[in-house]
Amino acid sequence: MRHLLAGLFLVVLAACCAGGCKKRGSGGAPADTTKPVMKDTPVLKGADVSWLTQMEDSGWKFYDSAGAPTECMRLLKGLGIDLIRLRVWVDPATKYNGTADVVAKAVRAKSLGLKLLIDFHYSDTWADPAHQAKPAAWSRLDFAGLTDTVTGYTEAVLDSLKAAGALPDYVQVGNETDNGMLWPDGQASTNMADYAALVNAGYRGVKAVSDSIKVIVHLSNGYDNAHFEWLFDGLKANGANWDVIGMSMYPSASAWAADNEQCLANMNDMVARYHKPVMICEVGMPENEAATCAEFITDLIHKVRAVQGGNGLGVLYWEPECYHNWQGYGLGAFDDTGKPTVAMDAFRN
Repeated sequence: MRHLLAGLFLVVLAACCAGGCKKRGSGGAPADTTKPVMKDTPVLKGADVSWLTQMEDSGWKFYDSAGAPTECMRLLKGLGIDLIRLRVWVDPATKYNGTADVVAKAVRAKSLGLKLLIDFHYSDTWADPAHQAKPAAWSRLDFAGLTDTVTGYTEAVLDSLKAAGALPDYVQVGNETDNGMLWPDGQASTNMADYAALVNAGYRGVKAVSDSIKVIVHLSNGYDNAHFEWLFDGLKANGANWDVIGMSMYPSASAWAADNEQCLANMNDMVARYHKPVMICEVGMPENEAATCAEFITDLIHKVRAVQGGNGLGVLYWEPECYHNWQGYGLGAFDDTGKPTVAMDAFRN
C-alpha cells in the first residue's frame, strides 16, 4: 500500500539490509513459461476494504453497473470476491481500524458467506516497508514484555472476533514486514532473531484461539526473489513459524507483464524452498489504468493457479472501493460515480 513511497523505501532498504538484499530481478528460479495454466485450480479472490466504514460514515455510496445503490461487500461478492481483508491497529487516533470497528466489518463479511483475513499491523497507524512504529502503549516494554504483549493482544482481538461469530480464516502477523516489525526491536536487518521471536509471538496468539487459522508473513514487491529469500531464510534459521507467504504487487502499467513473470518464479521458489503456499495479499493500479489493471490481475490469477502443487492461494485487491481520490488514494477500482471499473472484471468467475 502507499507504494508512492517505494523510492524512499529502496534507499532505506539498501542501507538496512547490509548486503543481504540484492537488486530487483536477481536470483531465484526462472519462470517456467511453458507450464500450462491450471484453469480449474480454485483460488481465492479478495478485497481489502478496511476504509469502508469510514467512507460510509462520510456519506460515500456504492453502485452496481446499472447505477443501483448497493452495499459494498455485497457488490464485491457479486463481482466474484470471496474473501475480505481487514487491517487492525492497536490504538488508532480515531475509531476506525480499532478492534470494535474491525469486528463490525468482519461480522458483515461473514454474514455474506465471505472468508476473512485479518491483517495485524502491530502499530497505532500504518505499517509498511518504511514504517513499523510500535504502538505508543508498548513503547517502554522490555523485549520479554513486548513478545508477551504481542501474543496477548493477538489472542484478545481474535477472541473478540470469535465471540461475534467472525473467526478469520487467515491472519497476517505484520504488514509488509520487509525489514521486520515493531522497530527497533524487531528490525530484521539488525536483529533477525528478535524479529523471528515476534513472529512466533503472533503465531502463538493466533493458534491459541484456533489452530485452523493460517498465519501469513507478508512482504512487498512479490517479484523480488532475492529479498524474499533473505528474509525467509533468516526467519527459518531463527526458528520462526508461519503457514503462508504473502506478497504485494503494485506494478506500473508498462511493467506488469515482466513483474508477473518474476512473481511466478518467486512464488514457485518460495514453495520449493520453504514448503509453504503463497498468497498475493495486495494488488493495485491507478484507477485511470483500469483496462490494463484487468489484464494484469487476470494474468496474475492465472499465474497463481499455475504455482506448483496447487500452492497458489489467491489474489486480493487493496481498497478497490476507493474512488474520487478518497484520502488521496488513486489506485482504487471504482470510478468517480461510485461504480466498479473494468479492473474488477478480472475477479469474475
